[in-house]
Amino acid sequence: MPAAPATALDTPIVEDARSSSYRWWLIAMLWCVCFCNYADRQAISSIFPLLRSDLSLSDLQLGIIASSFMWMYAVAGPVAGWLSDRVSPRTVILGALIFWSAVTAGTAISHDFGMMVFFRTLGGLGEAFYFPAAMALIGLYHSAATRSRAMALHQSSVYAGTIGGGALSATIAQSHGWRSSFVVFGVAGVLLGLVLFLLLRRPPARALATETTTDQNFLHGVRDTLRSGRVVTLIGVFIGANFVAVVFLTWLPTYLFTKFHLSLARAGFSSTAYLQMASVTGVLLGGVLADKFAVRRVGGRQMIQAFGLLMGVPFIFLTGWSLSMAGLIVGMIGFGFFKGMYDANIWASLYDVIPVERRGVAAGTMNSLGWLGGGFAPILIAAAAGRFGMSVCLSATSAIYLGLGVVLLVLVRNLRRSAPKLAA
Repeated sequence: MPAAPATALDTPIVEDARSSSYRWWLIAMLWCVCFCNYADRQAISSIFPLLRSDLSLSDLQLGIIASSFMWMYAVAGPVAGWLSDRVSPRTVILGALIFWSAVTAGTAISHDFGMMVFFRTLGGLGEAFYFPAAMALIGLYHSAATRSRAMALHQSSVYAGTIGGGALSATIAQSHGWRSSFVVFGVAGVLLGLVLFLLLRRPPARALATETTTDQNFLHGVRDTLRSGRVVTLIGVFIGANFVAVVFLTWLPTYLFTKFHLSLARAGFSSTAYLQMASVTGVLLGGVLADKFAVRRVGGRQMIQAFGLLMGVPFIFLTGWSLSMAGLIVGMIGFGFFKGMYDANIWASLYDVIPVERRGVAAGTMNSLGWLGGGFAPILIAAAAGRFGMSVCLSATSAIYLGLGVVLLVLVRNLRRSAPKLAA
């Protein structure tokens, strides 16, 4: 199936006066759900030192616990995306939120390595259904003219949730034990789900009907998605970028706790706050610039992504190589800012090259493969750090960003060369 030109995707399916203001309220509500999504998954990384001592776990076992979430997340991703094209995204979002929040609270009863893996795997299953459904719902209300900004605002919740999960879980665990942090996050998510059951609208039946006029077969949807070389390229770049992100999300708190001798709470905060707060600025700027560039030139969104990846290279290197907290903070801020510019357009860039009826399965497939690749990061880095040291491993990931930036520049060139053919 050839990729559809961006102009075919410029009109939102839900378009009336009543939805004009609601489309931004929708982003606000989904922002809260995504905050919980990332807070719940990040909460565990900040308490690795406590889990290591309380449950007598090795670094390799901690890496497996982190990876078990991502692997299940990856396996369930395509199915979640396909379901989001078949069922009301509202139903999928609310069901997923309540399920993964209940599982998060249940993690508190874990008493050994096996139980931790079990609950983290279930958490990955629940969270896998959120992003494809959320992207599909945003796509119903936002055209290409506002898509990057809408998705960038939504993406900012990823960073806020990462900060909240990392800092709050460490603070709660330091004062009340690590089990309490899981209970707090889980109960908060269930309560949010009940509130949004009353506030989140069902999309009009005509919008859902338009979304479901395509082939109902799941495997056909995945196959057709992967037939496009442009989609495969964007997925490949996402896999690499996600690998780097997972390395820092998983091991940076422990790295600060061990190398710079910070307290558990301060390590949890510092490992997320500087990087993620800078990402908020980068993602908002990246969204605005991408919407403007996409209107003026073919490949505008992908160009912004390439810029973010390439400019992030020296800051990633500095983050791992710095011998002082001041240098580390500079590295994290720079890395976070330019990472945000890439992140702002992950899904908007995909939607530029995929037909509207395949958005859910395309987002699910991309999310799945991205986290499948990222799922190996905790284990590989744990093994490599034992030989080369964590500092070297963190700095080495800058080479991945460099390669990915070059790949996106090649994609932009190919998009511009084929633009006249698409117009014809």
